[in-house]
Amino acid sequence: MLRFTLIRLLQAIPVLFAVVTLTFFLVRAAPGDPLASDKAMPPEVYAELTALYGLDKPVWQQYVSYLGNLLQGEFGPSFKYVGRTVNELIAAGLPATAELGIYAMLVAVLIGVSAGVFAALRPNSAQDYVPMSVAMMGICMPSFLLGPLLVLVFGLWLDWLPISGWGVIPGDKILPAITLGAAYAAYVARLSRGGMLEVMSQDYIRTARAKGLPEWRIVFKHGLRGGLIPVVAFLGPAFAGLLSGSFVVETVFQIPGMGRLYVQGAFNRDYTLIMGTTVLFATLIIVFNLLSDILSVWLNPKLRQQYQGSSQ
Repeated sequence: MLRFTLIRLLQAIPVLFAVVTLTFFLVRAAPGDPLASDKAMPPEVYAELTALYGLDKPVWQQYVSYLGNLLQGEFGPSFKYVGRTVNELIAAGLPATAELGIYAMLVAVLIGVSAGVFAALRPNSAQDYVPMSVAMMGICMPSFLLGPLLVLVFGLWLDWLPISGWGVIPGDKILPAITLGAAYAAYVARLSRGGMLEVMSQDYIRTARAKGLPEWRIVFKHGLRGGLIPVVAFLGPAFAGLLSGSFVVETVFQIPGMGRLYVQGAFNRDYTLIMGTTVLFATLIIVFNLLSDILSVWLNPKLRQQYQGSSQ
């Protein structure tokens, strides 16, 4: 496992380098001036700001300077939030995004696994068709459509839940978590169903039934360990996707998180803010993919034997 982890970490270095390089040059190739404002700026002030942010240097020198700062963990000052660094903005927005991602993941796992296992127990029946049809609807419905629908129904028509804010009014985290986690719950449901169907047809399951073990014990003790391996493999990319894909949800529900910060940085042409959030999201995706792979190898004896054999 140590060798497997080290190899994955070494593979992550060129990936991060490619993300940083492509994002840096693409951002600067986009049209528009990051220092432009609605009010006319005196030429001498503009020149001072350009020198302050290093925009008066050639692009390759800006790139080398940014890489040096990045290796020290510094994303630089924000172009639009005067007096604040990107590190400070990320530290302020990341807790809300992480909390939203955790709640959305709980929604996805609880609903998805329950629906998938429930459907797999009676395949090709109404017990199977109904939850899988709902799961397909969840996959097809994007968050920018589901969010306003939930706001309309539960926030405006029924007046059950608040429609904006984060941590201010009781219940204001329910609709955003459901909106963000619904699509992932649908994927988890389909993966759970497929994994359980495969495991429940194995010989050791038939042996357990022949011994007279209760069905619930067969499902929860023997079936879930192998049946949820596809779900575990999906959880790493899913959680990274929840963190990096919260732009729409945070904008709809007015959540002061990283997604909303990223959107504002793109609109404002805030080079350093775009770079900082992109690098952070890329790092999170790599880390959670690695954790997911480690859990998958740990749960699957065949994969463990494969990597142990290759290491020898």
